[in-house]
Amino acid sequence: MGRSRRPDVSYLTPELVAQFGDFTVLPQSLLLIAEVASPEDSAEELFAKAREYLQSGCQEVWLLFPESQLVLINTQQRWLVFNPDDVVSTQTILQGFSVAVKALLA
Repeated sequence: MGRSRRPDVSYLTPELVAQFGDFTVLPQSLLLIAEVASPEDSAEELFAKAREYLQSGCQEVWLLFPESQLVLINTQQRWLVFNPDDVVSTQTILQGFSVAVKALLA
């Protein structure tokens, strides 16, 4: 990837903790990453981040848009869009985790 990014939120698997312990930088992307859109962020910038994360080994990227009350999930296979009244759930990592979009963005 060539560049170091720090996602807003990420899930670190027990296997990565066992392998790398206390770290400041990992040689790979985390498997589940979320970015929270701020008013200064452009959609293109967030989509580029998602693409970079996936290219570096991430399996699932959540883009959270608090003002629009939308959640977009990007996996290697597809994009999914969740509206305010939907329940969003992980697609590849943390099977069984789900949360209401309104609660997530509250």
